Amino acid sequence: MESLVKFVQDEFVTRKDLPEFGAGDTITVYYEIREGDKVRTQFFRGVVLQRRGTGSSETFTIRKMSGTVGVERIFPVNLPALQKVEVNKRGKVRRARIFYFRGLTGKKARITEKRR
Repeated sequence: MESLVKFVQDEFVTRKDLPEFGAGDTITVYYEIREGDKVRTQFFRGVVLQRRGTGSSETFTIRKMSGTVGVERIFPVNLPALQKVEVNKRGKVRRARIFYFRGLTGKKARITEKRR
């Protein structure tokens, strides 16, 4: 049964060309918002906490600080409203899921940038 689901996902679901990014990277996601008849583009810039899943059901979680409140948003990779993803900084972290980042404040919440 799993192979059938995988076959359908590979054949019929269109893949979006996203840049390579992972946990610790700072990215900007541009997506469409529909308000009645109007369509506008909004962006969400933050640190990637995790990438989860495979194939068409893959998602990624982004966290940003809005004032003193942390805001997290989960984006499916195959979201039709997703326009583009830009990688602003590559972060150097040792884990694939950095949930410990939620509890950090101030200078401890900085992620060092990867050297190229």
